[in-house]
Amino acid sequence: MPALKQEEPLNQDIGESRVTLAVADKRDLLDFKRELQQAFSAGMVEAFGAAPDEPIPSDEDIEESVNATGAAIHHVLLDGSVVGGAILTIDPVTHRNSLDLFYISTRQHGRGLGQLAWRAIEARYPETRVWETHTPYFEKRNIHFYVNKCGFKIVEYYSVRHPLPHRPPPESMPGDGDFFRFEKIMRDER
Repeated sequence: MPALKQEEPLNQDIGESRVTLAVADKRDLLDFKRELQQAFSAGMVEAFGAAPDEPIPSDEDIEESVNATGAAIHHVLLDGSVVGGAILTIDPVTHRNSLDLFYISTRQHGRGLGQLAWRAIEARYPETRVWETHTPYFEKRNIHFYVNKCGFKIVEYYSVRHPLPHRPPPESMPGDGDFFRFEKIMRDER
């Protein structure tokens, strides 16, 4: 992987180490995708005892996020080494931004890096009025992280009776396809 240019103002300390963000280059996307899918697969193993038959999220879902209007792809770095990543959608007009995909390498879980990475993302986009994200209902670790560590609120529950608005959940997703939608209000939208 090529050397990454760090965005220095986004440093967060973890002991003697530093968590920063770096813009991901298109050449990095294959490794980014593989690491993202490994992290999501670990959540499935934790919840269901087995890895999915197909990568989650699918290559198509990742490509859709990467190629969306307003997409911003960042690596999460610990002392300059990639330990995670995020795909965001940034709307410079409404400032209602979304965290589409976010991961910390499974080798780095439990160290507080996710929370530090989230703080770096918030610092990188200070104009944000509202952040939005989604997670499957079975991802208890994600729900805990977004609500208890990052300050999001659950604002909507998607199920068979109230489906996801843009498309159904991936068929390879275990469980019954239920999702939560979270929001974090950063500043009044008036």
